[in-house]
Amino acid sequence: MTESTERVAVACPSCSPDLETVHEVLTTGGGHATIRCTECSHTHKHALDATTEYERDVVVSQDDESFTATADVPEGEELAVGEEFLLDTDEAIMTVRITSLELDDEGRVEETTAEEVQTIWTRAVGNVSVNLTLHPKDGRHDETRSLTVQVPGDYEFTVGETDELGGEEFTVEGIHVRDDAHGYHHDKLDFDGDSAFAKDINRLYARDESSTAWSAW
Repeated sequence: MTESTERVAVACPSCSPDLETVHEVLTTGGGHATIRCTECSHTHKHALDATTEYERDVVVSQDDESFTATADVPEGEELAVGEEFLLDTDEAIMTVRITSLELDDEGRVEETTAEEVQTIWTRAVGNVSVNLTLHPKDGRHDETRSLTVQVPGDYEFTVGETDELGGEEFTVEGIHVRDDAHGYHHDKLDFDGDSAFAKDINRLYARDESSTAWSAW
């Protein structure tokens, strides 16, 4: 029977020195592990962390469904709504964003520590569904339609630019960002050049550019 390979999330000195990537643990010993990056296959040494860890429940919301996993949070780690981290689940390693932090007394806070948190509520942001409201070129708003497009969380939409996704061609006219998104000057963006990542978007408003859309035939 083949044992499952242990995986860790650390920065890769070869392809990702500033962001964590998934690594496979090849060997351990002497307080160090030999690990291999799954992105570029670079092999390097990594010091094993002897810090106490707390196993905490993580509730993940993905589209209209949710499921529960667990995460080992290092002692003293500070957690805050809006932060993202890699979560290793039975199905896959996924990127999630903290949306709420629940304490032992069932109260919810914006920030806390590994020792205090009981349940970490999150939203999957690696691949996301973006709600899109389209209206025809002639401006007949009574014929607007709503649909959903699937894109990577880091896909960027920009007001005034045209995208082709899911068989649709549209020009972005407005972006409504989510409450848990940070770094935006407003929750509604409608000036040419304003942009937002898909994982931060609550709804897109756009003009339909498809040649066959809104045809009477």
